[in-house]
Parts: sequence; C-alpha cells; structure tokens
Amino acid sequence: MSDWLEVCSVDDLQPDSGICVKVNARQIALFYMPKEQALYALDNFDPFGQANVLSRGMIGDIGGQPMVASPLYKQHFNLATGVCFEDDTVKVATYPTRIANNRVSVCVQDAP
Repeated sequence: MSDWLEVCSVDDLQPDSGICVKVNARQIALFYMPKEQALYALDNFDPFGQANVLSRGMIGDIGGQPMVASPLYKQHFNLATGVCFEDDTVKVATYPTRIANNRVSVCVQDAP
C-alpha cells in the first residue's frame, strides 16, 4: 500500500541542497533544485558508509543526470533512480514527491 505523507513546508527546503525528514521509521533525504523545478526524495542511508548522511551530500549532475555525492566516501547516486554511478549494482530507494498548497509530500510504500 502506498501513502502520500506531508513531510514539511516548501519554506523548509534548502535550495540546491538537501534536508532530512523522518517518515515513519525511515530517514528520507529531500533535494530541492528550484532552477530545474525539481524535488527528489531518496533514502538518507549511504550503503557504502553505512550511515544516514546522504542529505548532507553535495548535489550536481554527471552527464546531465542529477546526482548527490555522499559526504563519506564520495560515491555519487542518481537522484532520479537511486543508482550509484560508480557501481550500478548498488541502489538506494527513491520516492515520488509532490508540492501542493506550499506543502511537500512523499509517497512511501509499506513493505509487504
């Protein structure tokens, strides 16, 4: 089952940077890129560094694909797909996002 959950106000987002929100027991990193009119959500957990730090990573692009660089070991994760650029066998979960009435929502799916 999937649920849209309000997580913050648009005013809470940091342009061209990340923040972390807690949704149920998950830490989700939100990245807001206003020039591109894009908002991305992915797990905050860095599978290489084994820590919840991706929201603190630097964002940019590789080959035109939006990415975040982990602040620990510097692996790059595609913001749209969650796939690691350096090792495509590693992926972090991504979540659909939406903005309505100045509120940010993330769609999370409960584990079966």
